[in-house]
Amino acid sequence: MNPTYLDKGDLQIFVTAGESPQPVPGARVRVTDPANGSVLEELTTDSSGQTPFVELPAPPMELSVVESTPEQRPYAVYNVTVSAEGYQTLHIGGVELLPAGRSIQRAAMPAASAGGFNVRNILLAPHALWGEPSSRPPEEEVKPLPEPEGLVVLPEPVIPEFIVVHAGRPEDTSAQNYWVPFKDYIKNVACSEIYSTWRTEAIKANVLAILSFTLNRVYTEWYRGKGYNFTVTNSTAFDQSYSHGRTIFEEISVIVDDLFTTYVTREGIAQPLFTQYCDGRRTQCEGLSQWGSQALAEQGWEAMNILRKYYGAEIYLKSAEKVEGVPLSYGGEVLSLGSEGEAVRTIQTQLNRIAENFPAIPKTPADGIYGPATQAAVMEFQKIFHLPQTGSVDFAAWYEISNVFVAVSEMS
Repeated sequence: MNPTYLDKGDLQIFVTAGESPQPVPGARVRVTDPANGSVLEELTTDSSGQTPFVELPAPPMELSVVESTPEQRPYAVYNVTVSAEGYQTLHIGGVELLPAGRSIQRAAMPAASAGGFNVRNILLAPHALWGEPSSRPPEEEVKPLPEPEGLVVLPEPVIPEFIVVHAGRPEDTSAQNYWVPFKDYIKNVACSEIYSTWRTEAIKANVLAILSFTLNRVYTEWYRGKGYNFTVTNSTAFDQSYSHGRTIFEEISVIVDDLFTTYVTREGIAQPLFTQYCDGRRTQCEGLSQWGSQALAEQGWEAMNILRKYYGAEIYLKSAEKVEGVPLSYGGEVLSLGSEGEAVRTIQTQLNRIAENFPAIPKTPADGIYGPATQAAVMEFQKIFHLPQTGSVDFAAWYEISNVFVAVSEMS
């Protein structure tokens, strides 16, 4: 390993049966150094399909928090090989690790085929701040809405269940379309576009810009109105950086869980603002500067003030009132020890169903009483799905439990 890698970060591999949430326990995981192929860690997944977090070398913190033109990549990359009986062996290259951070690499293992070549190689794209810079042309912040030719203009923005991501330029008919859960898409883009080592307020400002950009594409039917069958592309000549299967940084993931229904808008418009942004170092634009937002956060600026600097003092934040794909809406009350009622019973019922696939989650009677057993089940769920382990069910935990419940129920 590079001798300058004196800092450390933590890496976990989360192994599932294909793109489903079904965990693969007992999978064998090997982490190697791409520079020389040396084996750094050999691990086995637990009943939740996860390895423990392992500490690995990472570059100096200053490379990823201070705007400069470093010759050294500000994050470490590792190769990961995953094998399990009945599945194709995965070789994943380019797994990213930042100092003092926690990286989660999903390994979606396809089923083995009889007589086939059961090895799959995946090379993850480099981070957008290190790889090719975006070259998006400027667009209007407020878009014309689609003509009523079979398209429905919603009265208010709705958080969609899925984003259909076209992996290429819009006109490339050979490019694959991915159906990606909305939150997963936002996490992927945010982890592709910014570093988890940044100040929390800078991460929040960037996540809100990414959310608003995405929801503007959704609300205005930008591509479907042009005759395409997708929501957004992953081409940074048009949209945001999205790398299917990329490493997710836990610090960014937690912020997305809290903010994913929130967007930037202005008085007098129904749509989320089209919040253009660029890295601010290699490319310049009229919207948010990513490196500029980090510099302002280092000076103590809050996320809203950062956004107002770039998009105007009159902007404000609004939350979507509806989230598609969630069976029951969040009532607004944080559920914790001593809570009672139907909302508690709902959480207990959903966790018991999830526990059939993730047996580390203890089952509890669905009696509508939030006691120590329910708290323990919630904490284990939060641990597995990388939420703060509070033992209470707030906005973020409610929707994550609901999302996983829907996913595992559809597998039945």
